[in-house]
Amino acid sequence: MTMHDAHGRRPDTSSTATALSPTPRTTLRRNRARAQADRAALTDVLDAAQLCHLGVVVQGSPLVVPTAFAYDLDGPDAEGTLYLHGSVAATTLGAPGDVCVSITVLDGLVLARSAFHHSMNYRSAVVRGTPRVVDDEGERAVALDLIVNKLVPGRTDVVRANTRKELAATRVVALPLYEASVKARSGGPNDDEGDIAAGGVWAGVLPLTTQVGEPVPVPDLDEIGAASPPM
Repeated sequence: MTMHDAHGRRPDTSSTATALSPTPRTTLRRNRARAQADRAALTDVLDAAQLCHLGVVVQGSPLVVPTAFAYDLDGPDAEGTLYLHGSVAATTLGAPGDVCVSITVLDGLVLARSAFHHSMNYRSAVVRGTPRVVDDEGERAVALDLIVNKLVPGRTDVVRANTRKELAATRVVALPLYEASVKARSGGPNDDEGDIAAGGVWAGVLPLTTQVGEPVPVPDLDEIGAASPPM
């Protein structure tokens, strides 16, 4: 399959293809110093996050919904493929036109000596483009496995396969990873010199992480299932 971006261009296959190539829609206009130029920064955000927000226009009104996702750098779209899924009845996955997907990883709360300079440390990505419905059965199977295994690695190795009825009720859409931007902040607060000299207020960073807790089994778990917890 010949790959093209949302504007019909073939992707760059030269040695510079690892760099993000912002379009006018993904060129940062504020805090440009936080822009990340390397495509590896995009995969870093995609790997770290478990949730994305899909923005669409439905009947003339904007709608943003949280959803699970997965990606495949070897997918058939320009610079790789971002996969989303949901019910065939979901208006967000069937709306015509372009969409916007945002992914954010919150790494810390930045506490300054003034309210104005409080901030957050984060890594975020925005992917824009025209999604396509995945009709190929093989690609659909790969996409659905990727989404489940992103949440819990190896999960599809132990659960039963999807039934025809379940597949018929599920829509998978794909979005090229070509038109993307990545932004990040790290470090401490940018306090004013006067506030630093005045002292008396704690300043610094409160790191934030996501941790998996102890698995809580269902009451009707059998012995075989109980012997193989997911973590």
